[in-house]
Amino acid sequence: MRAMLRWAHADLRTHRGEALFLVCATAGIVASLLLAAALLGYATNPWQRVFTQSHAAHVWLHTGRAADPARLAGLDGVASVAGPYDTVATTVASRGARASVELRAAGERPPATGRPLLTAGRWLDPAVPDGVVLESGLAAALVAGPGDTLALPGGTGRTVTVLGVADTAEPRYRPGERPGTVWAPAATVRTVPGLPGRLTGLRLTHADDTEYAVQRAVTALGAGAVTDVTHWQQARAEAQDDTRLLGRILGLFGLGALAAAALAVFGAISTRVRGHLRDISVLKAVGFTPGQVVRVFLAQHLAYAVLGAALATVLTHTLGGRIPGRVGDAVGVWQGLPGHPAALLGVPAAVVALIGAATGLAAWRAGRVPPVPAGAPAGPRTGRGLSRPARRALALPGVPPALVLGWHRAFGRGRHTPATVARLALPLLLITVALGAWTTIERFDTRPERLGLPAALTARPAEGVGDREARALLQRSPDVLAAHRGLQVAALVPGQTGTITLRGLGTRQDPYPYSVAEGRPADGPDEAVAGQGLLDLLGAGVGDWVRVTVGGRPQVLHLVGRSIEPENGGRTISTSLDTLRENDPDLRPTVYHLRLRPGADPQAVRAELLQAAAGRLDVHQVSGPADRLAALRGVVAGLIAVLALIGLTEVSTAIGGAVRAGERDLLALKAMGLSPREVTAVTVTAVGCTALAAAVAGTALGVPLAHWLIDHEGRTSGVGAGIAHGPSPLHLLAVVAAAVLGAVALAVVPAARAARRRLADTLGAYG
Repeated sequence: MRAMLRWAHADLRTHRGEALFLVCATAGIVASLLLAAALLGYATNPWQRVFTQSHAAHVWLHTGRAADPARLAGLDGVASVAGPYDTVATTVASRGARASVELRAAGERPPATGRPLLTAGRWLDPAVPDGVVLESGLAAALVAGPGDTLALPGGTGRTVTVLGVADTAEPRYRPGERPGTVWAPAATVRTVPGLPGRLTGLRLTHADDTEYAVQRAVTALGAGAVTDVTHWQQARAEAQDDTRLLGRILGLFGLGALAAAALAVFGAISTRVRGHLRDISVLKAVGFTPGQVVRVFLAQHLAYAVLGAALATVLTHTLGGRIPGRVGDAVGVWQGLPGHPAALLGVPAAVVALIGAATGLAAWRAGRVPPVPAGAPAGPRTGRGLSRPARRALALPGVPPALVLGWHRAFGRGRHTPATVARLALPLLLITVALGAWTTIERFDTRPERLGLPAALTARPAEGVGDREARALLQRSPDVLAAHRGLQVAALVPGQTGTITLRGLGTRQDPYPYSVAEGRPADGPDEAVAGQGLLDLLGAGVGDWVRVTVGGRPQVLHLVGRSIEPENGGRTISTSLDTLRENDPDLRPTVYHLRLRPGADPQAVRAELLQAAAGRLDVHQVSGPADRLAALRGVVAGLIAVLALIGLTEVSTAIGGAVRAGERDLLALKAMGLSPREVTAVTVTAVGCTALAAAVAGTALGVPLAHWLIDHEGRTSGVGAGIAHGPSPLHLLAVVAAAVLGAVALAVVPAARAARRRLADTLGAYG
């Protein structure tokens, strides 16, 4: 045991830099995986916590006041019923901001099923007849809290007072897409002007029976009585949208970095075994058994892995919650979840186990090295001689011999160089994919019109403001290039099991600029384009006819294209406003999508329009995926740093192998008349050629892989394929140049040191 410890200590002193790289690479990998676990847990568990604590309903049915949902309690699979609650669709205003809301009648005590969880203030109080409770998302949009007052429509000056703010497991408020929930006394709901309705929640015995339960409920009430259906899967998906992509990308790159690190460790040990065959043979000759040789290599590198994993675990646990932005919030929530201790211990243990498996294979090869045979050299054979192309290149005038010999050493020395190139290419491939993700995010921010977001602002006219007046107000600003009229309604898909968004955008004379990834834009009667999420929901494709129901009226549309739809999970079908009017002539535009001139500041234009409209328009800035993915830029930068560190580890291994090969060839090179500087150039050229081959292979394979992965994520999330944008040629050139120049810079000092060794030292080491 003492001899094994002395050998490990001497090896550590000799290769301190390589040991530091292995520890830091392991720490970066473990930290990435732990942050991925935190984000994935943060994406699901907060909603699940609210759903469980509120005893939430699995299905919510919106009907007219004439419907009688009482019969739903007797349906098979229904455990309990929430409501029915009288509702009214209206708007509220606070400090100049206006929001669409659904006032829901509630009693003095929160309901048992679908109970809102108060986060601030208190519940409804009979002593405050005009008191209300706001859903937390709506409260954040209105910047309202307990004690604030909200103005009701109608010009009567009537207001309500906010008593509390509550969380709910239902879909959250989204401006222009989904109204916010306001719990109010029944007397207030009955007297507020607006669209009346009724809401009923069903809590099921088995959550997986949601679609079947919805079909039974719609059959019991009548298809025409149900105007909207929302279910728990939809609410959970919306709650996960902001952080699920972060968690997936962190998990993907964490696993890729783990594989790259395992290969780097395997390559480092394999190269060390080849470079220390004489030492290993001497160890076995003095009494070390094969098992002892295996154990000393395995224990040494497992110690590096354990140290790096422990360092990452401690830092993530103690400092992870202080990371700015959503990542820090995720770590803070994750630390309070039940599965946190298991993940905090399981992830580092899995990383150490995987690195140990890779180490064990290389260490097993070290154990097979035979003792030094009497009279035989312990060093390995130097490989094949110069190839015919190398000899011809050396004969050419003006060709530096160091360049030819370096190229030959890199690619003409047997089977080890391809393995080195493959190991170094893997982190470079992942870096290229990460740059592709970065470029796609930048494209969402700089070219939103190509990714389904041509409008920077949306404007909604106040009550009583007609189409002509609204367009006149919007066209006063020179920064507004176009104001496309639009209408958005909820529609039921065939089978009445889910609600999708039906939009009427633009007219045939003023078409809306769709971002069509497949097919063509909708420019004819009954033509429409749909998002990937809707196509998946209906099992339809471009060229099919689909039938949806709007307010009890069927609408048959011809899908002529697939559009990129970043919102609503892609469950959106869009046609022209003229097509919707053919089915219902009373429809009027309710929203205007504003395209601005290039370079215009949306916030400044919004402020200008609000001031000019004097309360007649409600203008909002369009929030796209770039806003939700802003935190991903920092994540990608961190992943690139981790992958670069793994690449440096592999480069240091490649340099060590090249230097040892150069020491074996030192006698021959000096006999050929090469100076120490030229011998150094041979080793540096060999390392540079290896890095160049790996960089070209990594970037060449990384670009199509980035396109496939990003488009696959877009397809599965409902946005649709066609959003991927690979790194620019300049970025790829920078990756290749950084890899080659970095490898060359790291190789200069050890190569020069080896080239200046005395011939007697070389003879003693290899002969």
